[in-house]
Amino acid sequence: MIFISLLILIMAIAIPSIRFNLSPNLFIRLTAIIFIFAAGLACNSLYIQSIESGLGIYSGLFHVTVTSQFIDIFIFITAALILTAWPIFNKQLFNNSYKNNSNLSPELDNFTLVNNNPTTEYSLIILFSSLGSSLLLSSADFISMYLSLELQSFGVYILATLYRDSESATAAGLKYFLLGGLSSCVILLGIALIYSYSGITNFESIFSLSSVLHAFGSYQSASLGIILGFIFIFLGLLFKIAAAPLHNWAPDVYDNSPTIVTIWLTIIPKISIIFLLFEIINGLNLSSTLVVFDSIQFLPVFFLYLAKYKIVEIRNLLLLSALISLIIGTIVGLSQIRIKRLLAYSTISHIGFILLALAINSVNSIEALYFYIFQYTLTNLNVFLILLAFGYVINSKNLINNNLINADINFISQLKGQFFHNPILSLSLSICLFSMAGVPPLIGFFSKYYVLYSAISSQYYLMAIIAILTSVISASYYIKIIRILHTEDNNSKINEIENNELVLNNFHSFLISSLTLAILLFLIKPTIILNSVQLLSILLFDKYHISWII
Repeated sequence: MIFISLLILIMAIAIPSIRFNLSPNLFIRLTAIIFIFAAGLACNSLYIQSIESGLGIYSGLFHVTVTSQFIDIFIFITAALILTAWPIFNKQLFNNSYKNNSNLSPELDNFTLVNNNPTTEYSLIILFSSLGSSLLLSSADFISMYLSLELQSFGVYILATLYRDSESATAAGLKYFLLGGLSSCVILLGIALIYSYSGITNFESIFSLSSVLHAFGSYQSASLGIILGFIFIFLGLLFKIAAAPLHNWAPDVYDNSPTIVTIWLTIIPKISIIFLLFEIINGLNLSSTLVVFDSIQFLPVFFLYLAKYKIVEIRNLLLLSALISLIIGTIVGLSQIRIKRLLAYSTISHIGFILLALAINSVNSIEALYFYIFQYTLTNLNVFLILLAFGYVINSKNLINNNLINADINFISQLKGQFFHNPILSLSLSICLFSMAGVPPLIGFFSKYYVLYSAISSQYYLMAIIAILTSVISASYYIKIIRILHTEDNNSKINEIENNELVLNNFHSFLISSLTLAILLFLIKPTIILNSVQLLSILLFDKYHISWII
């Protein structure tokens, strides 16, 4: 559905007579409808009986399951909601503004409205990136995995440089492209190692081979090559989700990219990659197959040292990354004065909780993983929607002149005193920040509670204590934003919005209010979400029959 819609939209844009009559608002609405329709088709596919055991397509390159379809539905609905954050321009005001600054004839106004607004490119690139995310979730082969990952990544690289006139956006996109390309090379190196030592690229075949090698204790060079290949793949994937210590690109890219792009970077690519990591971890019993280095004579001393203390187990690698992510996301975030850099370090801290749930890998932790990703998406989406709304309202003149870069909120100080000008938006942002800090009875508290409960149940007491301490410390920089919001600024001047300037569309406002109420009132009716994630976790755990060896 997404692919066919992409072809139709590209053909429509290529025809001048059609492009001449299209408006930026129409592209946004069409793309949102496409995502909703794709989610409906994915939901309808759940009624296919053969999908319960998995349905292989394209000669086994992709494996469609109930779980992948559920996550597809979640991604498509989230993508449709993100599109509502794009401002709905008042066409008459935009044309008047353009005619005051150009000598072109009035007949070209509609064409100019399309070509001077990046909405068209934004919609198409989002479709490309979403297609890559959807294919990545169903990948059952290293070839399809890598191609899907690159399809998703290339879309995100272009999104970061969407505003070509912005030097900071161009620098962010270039940095993201170069470092993202490096991580892709690391992943490709890992795939090459696995293929050179095993001769296969199919996930199920690799899982079976790994089980056989472990069962018979055959830890020779073939096993070593497969193990090192998976280590490289994991490092590349951890880089792409900005897990510490591979996180250095994230604060700069998030801060320099437009907020309308940052909202996409923080949510959609991470969801698909996290579930890919989850599938690989569960398919391979790597905690027991990785401790084989001390039997290989030609390994460097460094690897022998790591093997001696079991640092090279995948579980320990994830725990180490989770520990560093929790600490760095908390400590470094305390000194930030730019709002998007602060939220970038907040995201790194949340990734630490997610990796902790991945490393534990029990029924409780899988349930906590699903629920944490759900609340992370819900809360981050609402926070960025509110920041965009603040930018549209405060910098309305720049927005009407089609200058979306200067309509962004960049510094925390720009929010000073907003409670007295926009009390509803300020209260909504405060509720979201309290939820991210883990204050009860908001939804963020329960997500962290489930992760910590699963950690304590699996006897990871040290990680649980560190997660609690970092969560308490990180609450300080959320409270700092709330304090600035509610501090009156007598010198602030808010741009007055004329009655005929439509800046914040009605659905944007409705979505902010709905998401805020969902975060606030989760305690009243939690069974719908909790029962769903519990069923998915049981389904996955029974599918893989994991038996981790600590």
